[in-house]
Order: sequence, then structure tokens, then C-alpha cells
Amino acid sequence: MAIFDAGAHKADLERRMNSAVEALKSDLGGLRTGRASTALLDRVTVEVYGAAMPLTQVATVTAPEARMLSVQVWDKTNVQPVDKAIRAAGLGLNPIVDGQTLRLPIPDLTEDRRKELAKLAGQYSEKAKIAVRNVRRDGMEGLKGAEKKGQISQDEQKKLEAEVQKITDRITAEMDAASAAKEKEILGK
Repeated sequence: MAIFDAGAHKADLERRMNSAVEALKSDLGGLRTGRASTALLDRVTVEVYGAAMPLTQVATVTAPEARMLSVQVWDKTNVQPVDKAIRAAGLGLNPIVDGQTLRLPIPDLTEDRRKELAKLAGQYSEKAKIAVRNVRRDGMEGLKGAEKKGQISQDEQKKLEAEVQKITDRITAEMDAASAAKEKEILGK
């Protein structure tokens, strides 16, 4: 009979939940707030060399000014595909091509667009919370299975379930804080 390792079980659950937090932070980082941020272009993929590649693998992205991004394309044959990919990304950016450099002025956000972005931030947060709840459910089922197999006692199961819930609550609070901060930043409040 295998021995149940409660510490490894908790560590695995926490690792999986933390990866959901990192995914949420990455998603939120890609939302435009009116300031230039290189993270804005992290999700842009470009069709080059017969494959879809992340923009960061075909160009250098910098923020030389508070309201301007600069994309320095390494291979001049990729300038048009990069321009096309940025326009198609739905970010509301219109690149200005200058040789192998694309300048991206960051326009002011309208109030409606701010509300849309805040709503999108909420959707990203909810998607991440669902992922955390799924990990929590897996953890609870694992504890019930271990108890049924006689690997842990019922008391130990209840204690470990309480610890899993504490981890879930802490991670959820971290997600709420990240989401609230991003919404505040987007709405300019």
C-alpha cells in the first residue's frame, strides 16, 4: 500500500494554483491602460517563415516614451507581417512604419473602452478563479481517496481539507487584489 504524502500533495496544489495566478497576472498585463507597456504586445503572434511566432522572437519591443511603443524588426522582410499582426491583434493600435522600426502611439482610452477593459479584467479573473477551484476540487478528491484507501485517518483528512481551503482562500484573495488593482488602473481612479 502506498503512503500518502500530505506535504507533497499540498505543495503540488499550491504550485498549480500559483500557476493560475501567474497566468492571470500575464493576462492582466496585456490589457492597455493608456500608458505604454511592452507587455501590451506579449500576446501578438506574427506569421513569418511559414510559422506563427511570438512578436518578441522577431523584433525588440521598447517603450521610449510614456505614450509610445517602438518595435524594432530584426529582418526587414518581416516588417509587413509584424505591422499586420499588430493591427489584427485588436489592441486599437495603428503602427507607423519607419524603415525596420514601427512606432506605436498609444491613444487615449475612451470611457466606454475603459469600461470594456475593466469588464475583460473581471473575466480574466473569473477564468483564473475557476482554474483554482478545479485544483481545489482535485485536492479534496485526492484526500477523500487517500482516506478511503486507509492512507490517512478521517481526522487527518478534515485537517488537510481545511489547509487546502486556506491555500485556496489566500490564492483567491491574491487574484482579487491583482484584478482590483488593474481595474483601478484602467478606470483611472
